[in-house]
Amino acid sequence: MRTFSKLAFSAAAIAVTALIAAGPVAAQTKLKWGHVYETGEPYHKWSVWAGDEIKKRTNGKYEITVFPASSLGKEADLNQGLTLGTIDMLISGTSYAMRSYPRIGIAYYPFIFRDADHMLAYSKSPVFQEMVDGYRAKTGIQITAMTYYGARQTSSNRPFTDCAGMKGLKIRVPDSPAYMATPKSCGANPAPIAFAEVYLALQNGTVEAQENPLTTIEAKKFYEVQKAIMMTSHIVDGIVTQIAPHVWNKLSDAEKKIFTDVTREAAASATADIKKREAELVDEFKKKGLQIVTVDRKSFSDAVLKNVPLESMGYDKKDYDRIIAIK
Repeated sequence: MRTFSKLAFSAAAIAVTALIAAGPVAAQTKLKWGHVYETGEPYHKWSVWAGDEIKKRTNGKYEITVFPASSLGKEADLNQGLTLGTIDMLISGTSYAMRSYPRIGIAYYPFIFRDADHMLAYSKSPVFQEMVDGYRAKTGIQITAMTYYGARQTSSNRPFTDCAGMKGLKIRVPDSPAYMATPKSCGANPAPIAFAEVYLALQNGTVEAQENPLTTIEAKKFYEVQKAIMMTSHIVDGIVTQIAPHVWNKLSDAEKKIFTDVTREAAASATADIKKREAELVDEFKKKGLQIVTVDRKSFSDAVLKNVPLESMGYDKKDYDRIIAIK
């Protein structure tokens, strides 16, 4: 009988120990982080790093799995998923955020940024913080960081050197008025094809041109189905890290700081990688046989200001002036 009691006590002790050990696992929260970029791109590499780092800094409370290359859906679906609760975290352009909070889309107005450093200074400015706060008030979604995506250049099978040369060009652009502004102003025919379908559309001639940063042209292998890259730099682009309201609202203040700090560190690292690679790619594309064309950028910016003025897109001139003045 004593032996049975000892065995029973030992079994109970083991069970209690197991329950204690299982505590952190039971309390663990699993999060889905989605994006449309390839696994070889810095955005994915540093998103994975951020997920691991958040897990480490929260003592294993948050287990974040990153789903790249549109594996959880197209970019529009991913953005919608933040509201529906099917996606927990996301890196994406604010061209989708502006559908519910138009003010934030002013960063896509062509030629508003001088260069990458200007855009990054904007991301740390009071005017951007106002937009982040306004977007969260409207949607509940929290933007924690901005990553430099690159200066958008135009690739095509038909080279051109100025705005007039784009006339009649069938070009793929994201489904957003800001991206359509430059080609429309120059008489091109923009076609909003999903990002995951661009290569095939170029290959089969559905469109003859597209516009993206050099790093994306490399990652998506668009250079394989294009003959020339025009250095239009019409939009200096960024993407933002976003956290869904059903996640953000449950975080403690300390956890919010961890998520913010880590995603900003990841954004800074990805930005450094993109800037470095961007500087290398012009020569590499030339070696691949592509024509690199210097264009008259003023002909494009003048056409945009004339044909798609700031106010016609619903943007505030005060925001524009504040952004232009950022040093």
